[in-house]
Amino acid sequence: MVAKSGNYHHGVTIGIIWGFIFMLVTALLLICGCGQSESTSAASLTPALEVEKMRIKLPKPKYNSDVSLEESLVKRRSVRNYTGELLTIEEVSQLLWAAQGTTSDRGGRTAPSAGALYPLEVYVIVGDVQDLTIGIYLYKPKKHELVMISDKDVRQQLTGAALGQSSVKNGAIDLLFTAVYQRTTVKYGDRGIKYVHMEIGHAAQNVCLQAAAMDLGAVTIGAFNDHEVSKILNLPKDEEPLYIIPVGKR
Repeated sequence: MVAKSGNYHHGVTIGIIWGFIFMLVTALLLICGCGQSESTSAASLTPALEVEKMRIKLPKPKYNSDVSLEESLVKRRSVRNYTGELLTIEEVSQLLWAAQGTTSDRGGRTAPSAGALYPLEVYVIVGDVQDLTIGIYLYKPKKHELVMISDKDVRQQLTGAALGQSSVKNGAIDLLFTAVYQRTTVKYGDRGIKYVHMEIGHAAQNVCLQAAAMDLGAVTIGAFNDHEVSKILNLPKDEEPLYIIPVGKR
């Protein structure tokens, strides 16, 4: 009986030691980030890397041309039919700069904004552009770049949301303007809603005049189903679509 008791206590002691070693090794693995934590860490980096690959630096816009402002005003018309030719990425760059590009080191833009609060966002639905993949892009004025948010051609769907207006699907691109009203109303209250609507007019006219200067066709469209447009582009809840502007060669 005595020998049996000794073996028992000896076994218990070894079990405790091995248990302690197991706990120690487990703790070290967690601290070092080995095992499963390594794969988790790698996975968390993947989205950031993918987003970085989808950023496209646009060509620098031109600040002068042979076409006067007066000539652009005379040429501006609502053009709904296009040749189907590809736009260049330089032309897309110029149109976006005209819409909301920066014009000063302090961040001033091509269109005036109440309180310099800039509630507008500009999306580009790309269909027929040289050196630019089909998809939906968000314009970032500060760095004059595009961020790809979808690789789908949604022009046909957008046409349906725009009550069947064929210029939406036939344009080489569609510019979609949205507004985050709160950026302006937080300072100006309900009056800020009017200021946002004024601003969208300024920006849209800039696009129309720039298109005329480049001998491109463009038309402003306000007749569409807001909910459907928001759904197609998967817009954030605080953004409301205000304008669609198809652009193409004429």
